[in-house]
Amino acid sequence: MLRLNILSQKDRNTVHAAGKQILNEVGVRVRNQQIYQMLLDAGARHDEKDNFRLYFGEGMVQKYLALCPKSFTIRNRKGEATEIKNGATPLYYSANATHYVRGTSKRSVEIGKSEFIDFMRVVDKLDNVSGLVGMNLKEPAPKCRDFLGFRYMAEHSYKHIRPCIFSPSGAEAIIEMADVILDGKSLKDNMFFTLGYSIVSPLTWSETALELIYKTRGHGIPFMINSEPMAGGTSPVTLAGSLALADAEVISGIIINQVIEPGRPCIYNAGFAHVLDMMTTLTLTAAPEGALLQAAGAEMAEYHGFPCASWALSDASMLDSQASYEKLLTLMAHTLSNVNLVWGIGNIETSKVISPEVAVIDNELIGNCLRFRKGIIVDEGHLAFEVIKETVFKGNFLETEHTLTHYLDEIRYSSLPCKARRSTWEKEGSKSIEEKAEEFVNNVLAGPEEIYLTGLQMEKLDKVQASWTKRLS
Repeated sequence: MLRLNILSQKDRNTVHAAGKQILNEVGVRVRNQQIYQMLLDAGARHDEKDNFRLYFGEGMVQKYLALCPKSFTIRNRKGEATEIKNGATPLYYSANATHYVRGTSKRSVEIGKSEFIDFMRVVDKLDNVSGLVGMNLKEPAPKCRDFLGFRYMAEHSYKHIRPCIFSPSGAEAIIEMADVILDGKSLKDNMFFTLGYSIVSPLTWSETALELIYKTRGHGIPFMINSEPMAGGTSPVTLAGSLALADAEVISGIIINQVIEPGRPCIYNAGFAHVLDMMTTLTLTAAPEGALLQAAGAEMAEYHGFPCASWALSDASMLDSQASYEKLLTLMAHTLSNVNLVWGIGNIETSKVISPEVAVIDNELIGNCLRFRKGIIVDEGHLAFEVIKETVFKGNFLETEHTLTHYLDEIRYSSLPCKARRSTWEKEGSKSIEEKAEEFVNNVLAGPEEIYLTGLQMEKLDKVQASWTKRLS
C-alpha cells in the first residue's frame, strides 16, 4: 500500500506542542454558558477579562483525549458495517452546496428538492461513493432544511447519511426520524448517519455548534469536528502555523464532546482547510497548498490515533479540465494520506455547486486513486517466475491460468474513459468523457424513481415532519 508522508515524526510532535500551547496560553471562546461552566468544572481555566474564553492545560488535554475512542463502526441502510479507524481504506462522500449544474453548462441554479433528488439518484449508482451529504435546499424554512434533507436522502438511497445541520433542534428531529427508519432497532448498533459541525476559526465555538453537541448526546453518534483554517485570513499564512491552529481547534472540540458525552466517537478533521488568494481575496479549496494542509491534517490525526476527514474540491465554476485536474490532485493526496472520510464528490466552485456529471467523473478518479494506493504486490505468486519460465518462448501470457487468476485484481477496467482505437471511438459517436458522463446521468434519471422506505415508514415520517415543521417554522 502506497502512502504519502508530508510531516516527519518530529514535525508532528512540534505541531502538536504548538497546538497545546495555543490551548493553554491563547484559549478558546465558548459561547454557551452551560457548557462553559461544564468545562470549568472539568478543569478549564477562565479568563479574567473575557467571559467567553477558556484555557485548556496539558493535563486536561491528555485526560479527555484519552476518553475518545480510536475507532467506531458505521453502517449503511443495508446494514453493511464499516470500521472507521486510522489507516483504513478511505470512504468517499458527496458534499453540501447551494447550487446545482448539469453537464458542461455554465449556468447554475439554486438547489431545490427536485435537483437534490436527481443528484442523489445518480450518486446512488456510483460504486466508489459510500455516503450522501445534506444540502442547503431553497424551499423549506431554514430550520427545517436539515431534517427534510435527511428524509430525502433516506428515501432515495441506502448509503450512509451525513446531514448538514442548520439548527440543533433539527438534529433532534433527525434522531426521531432515525427511530422510524430503523423500525425501533438500536441506533447505537445501526449507526447509519453521523453528525458534525465546524468551529469558527480562529478558536471560537458558536452557540449553535455547542447546543448541537449537547442536544445529540447520549446516543454515541460519531461527531466530525471541523477546523476550517484559511491560510492568510483566519489562520497564519504559513502552513505550519495554520496546521498548529487547526490541531488546537479540533482538540478543543474533542474535549468539549468528551466532557458532554464521555466516550463519544469523534472524527479529527483538519482537512477542510482553505487558502486565501492574496491577488483576488477569494478563498481557495483546491490549491496545492490547501491539499498539503488537508493531507497533513490526516497525518496529525494519525499522530493522535483518531479517524480523520478531509475534502477533495475544485475551484472551477463548471465541469472542465480545471475541475478534473484539481479533483485528481486532492483525491490522490487524500487517498494516499489514508483520510477516512473524503468529502466533495460532485462538488465544484469551492463547494458552492454540485453536479451529477462531476460526481460520475469523480467516481472514476476515485477508482484510479484506490488502484494507485494499492501499489504493487511482490511475492512468489505475483513475481510469476515459473509462469515466465514455462511461457516465455512457447506462447503468450494471455492464455495462461496465471493471467486468468490475477488480471481482475491487477488491472483496473472502466467503460467511462476512452480506451479504444480512434476508428472505434468515431464509430461509437466520438464522445468526450463529459458527454459519456452526461449520458450516464440521463440514463439514470430516465429510469423509474426508487424509494427505499416502506409505506408505513413514510406515513410515520410525515407525522414527525409535520410536528417539527410546525415547531420550527
